[in-house]
Amino acid sequence: MTAEAATQDLLPADLTMGTVMLKVGDMKVMTDYYQRALGLDVVAEQDGGLYLGRLRKPLVHLAPAPGLNLPGRGEAGLFHTALLFENQTDLAATIATAAQFEPRSFTGSADHLVSEAFYFTDPEGNGVELYWDRPRSNWSWNGTDVVMDSLALPPQRYLEQHLTEESLEGQRGAVAGVGHVHLQVGDVQSARDFYVGILGFEKTAGWHGQALFVSAGGYHHHMAMNVWNSRGAGPRKDTLGLGEVLIEVPSGDDVGALADRLKVASVPAHHTGAELRFEDPWRNNIRVAVR
Repeated sequence: MTAEAATQDLLPADLTMGTVMLKVGDMKVMTDYYQRALGLDVVAEQDGGLYLGRLRKPLVHLAPAPGLNLPGRGEAGLFHTALLFENQTDLAATIATAAQFEPRSFTGSADHLVSEAFYFTDPEGNGVELYWDRPRSNWSWNGTDVVMDSLALPPQRYLEQHLTEESLEGQRGAVAGVGHVHLQVGDVQSARDFYVGILGFEKTAGWHGQALFVSAGGYHHHMAMNVWNSRGAGPRKDTLGLGEVLIEVPSGDDVGALADRLKVASVPAHHTGAELRFEDPWRNNIRVAVR
């Protein structure tokens, strides 16, 4: 295959992650968490649920799903939705409100070299990462793999260094986006075959055969998949938790090119022209749409 052909089989470099849809059992409790703990506002009320975000940009879609059960710990599905902040003071403000709202929801923090990350769990067990990226010029690469680590990042010291009254008061006016989405899957090789081999992401890192990180355009990762809780998991049942991952691309040509790759790989998909819906090997719903 020529370099040009290989490039045409990749997802566009300026791809972005869009709204993550969650199937929710208790809308009141979950809406309260995303508004009060994470400082998100209701952007729209449609599609039978609520879209919450910042500055009219939806980040999370809470869709009522009464009657569904919570997923088991070892099932495939969502590991976390990662919300990306523009600077450390904006990140610190949301860490502070999340920790104050429910201290037990905090599950850890780490300096990943490319980013600083803090981890929480929402009331229905969905993982949430709050993070800030170091400038790309500070990232190191080992060939095609970005150098990441998990170094200590004490949350109290972080808040002492970066939290300000201004950032707390202006929290809802601070920009945030979905930086990446991390999934639980049954095995890493199948994830690589699908997300890299078929969809056209590029592998940016691995972790002892237990995790895979992929991106477009040289980002550290737009998506990740791990087997830490879910090794050997088969296709998902219909449960609470992840409903859909949205990937946004610049043009209809990008959607069409991916539709062609899915067809060649015999992956069933619904293609409307402006968007494409399909499932990964674990029945995680993916939607690719023009931004």
